[in-house]
Amino acid sequence: MAFLATDVGRLFRKRFNVVARQLGVTGAQWRMLAAIRRTPGINQCAIAGWLEVEAITAGRMIDRLEKAGLVVRRDDPDDRRSWRLFLTAEADGHMDRLAGFAAGVFDEALAGFSPAEHATLLALLDRVRANLSANMPDDAVLTHESMAHG
Repeated sequence: MAFLATDVGRLFRKRFNVVARQLGVTGAQWRMLAAIRRTPGINQCAIAGWLEVEAITAGRMIDRLEKAGLVVRRDDPDDRRSWRLFLTAEADGHMDRLAGFAAGVFDEALAGFSPAEHATLLALLDRVRANLSANMPDDAVLTHESMAHG
């Protein structure tokens, strides 16, 4: 089962990377933009944890996205050593287009599924995630759950 889940995730990432390149971003940048869109004001450490990369790697990605005019850093009112991340209007436009492309990938992946099968698949995957999250350290669970449900 783990190999199947890994293969499905890998194939989704490959498809999303192809789509993202059409709009001038990498798949990893798309995931970062999506995380910022879901949780405006997220900080670099939280986004690094969600993306499962080192904070320095996330920082470099943020630098590139900021230089491209897609992300802005704002002071954190609660911690002057920290930045909060927000999308620009240009990034919002990209994300709308990427969401349309993503819908096409999902339609392709779910071809031949009835609406009931689609709902069942999502419910089962949600249960698998909940089961696996139950044994994760608290900080990892909160980060992933807040991103998934945000």
